Amino acid sequence: MQYCKRCVQSDTRPGIVFKDGVCGACLYEDEKIKIDWKSREKQLQRIADAAHYQNKDYDCVLGVSGGKDSTYTALYARNKLNLKCLLVNNEPEGITEIGKHNIENLINLGFDVIKVRPNPQILKSMIKRDFYKYLNPVKITEYALWSSAYIIADKFNIPLIIQGENPALTLGVSNGLPSDDNALNADKQNTLKDGWFQYCDTVSERDLFLYHYDTPSLRTKTKAVWFQYYDKDWSPNHNAEVAIKHGLYTRDNIVGGFNPEDIGTYVPYAQLDSDLVQVNQMFKYLKFGFGQCTDYCCYDIREGKLKREAAWDLLEKYDGKCAGRYIQKFCDYIGITVDEMWRVVDTFVNPNLFKKEGGKWIKRFSYPVN
Repeated sequence: MQYCKRCVQSDTRPGIVFKDGVCGACLYEDEKIKIDWKSREKQLQRIADAAHYQNKDYDCVLGVSGGKDSTYTALYARNKLNLKCLLVNNEPEGITEIGKHNIENLINLGFDVIKVRPNPQILKSMIKRDFYKYLNPVKITEYALWSSAYIIADKFNIPLIIQGENPALTLGVSNGLPSDDNALNADKQNTLKDGWFQYCDTVSERDLFLYHYDTPSLRTKTKAVWFQYYDKDWSPNHNAEVAIKHGLYTRDNIVGGFNPEDIGTYVPYAQLDSDLVQVNQMFKYLKFGFGQCTDYCCYDIREGKLKREAAWDLLEKYDGKCAGRYIQKFCDYIGITVDEMWRVVDTFVNPNLFKKEGGKWIKRFSYPVN
């Protein structure tokens, strides 16, 4: 396994791009220095003005969870772009108490919202399918998460959709998703590009209305942009700082404190609204050799908030960790035993990266010393 020369990104990430030993996300950091951000800011304002002057009931739609990124983006769209916003919240199954607080907090900052919740029985059947087929139980949830904003924009005839970050830029991947501002291409992301129709092997096509959007129809009347493309300040830390000032709760607000080993990362504002994500991050680690801690170490290194040599210690401590209560909760949710879960996991673990000792998977690889 090879690592980026600048951050701790590994070459096992699906779709990752490396050039001369440097990952695509770090290469984008170099590119950001050359970007005329004032020009992009003006371009975004022109896009916002064009939507505003259409005199619709709403100028734009934003898909939101209530977390750091969506809180920051919604405030920017309303306060700086002068847009009348309609927020769309696709509520995750088993939303956490922090998640409930944060979406209500965002709404109470002064926004209209439509909450979308797909049929929980149908969703559970597809989550279980994706666990067995991909060891990625959150895969189907990504379809509804992204599609909800596009569906509402289409049905309400709203001219603009604003999404947060483009994964092609944030993660440095090249898997069919262009690294431009066009968020109508959201369905080309790695987890979505296989297409929603595959789930007809589990449920009927009529059950999948909330899991896809009609791109050809939207292209004729709606513009969708990645906000990150236009915003120089966009970063996990910056967005969290703004959101916390406006009432966001993080794991630091949990009674009894925050234990990084519970969720596999040292960052208290990561993935707040669903406990299913923590289990999926553990699965990701066993398949690819990196988890949630790797992602946030990379972000912090690129921002100059963390030294690369210090990041290896954090990965050793936290990457791939997941509290037993989250594992049990997931197994109870899809109706299997923990033993059955590990039986399935064993069939997906990368044997080149891990070996089994004493009934546990131990990494074969070692982190660099510098």
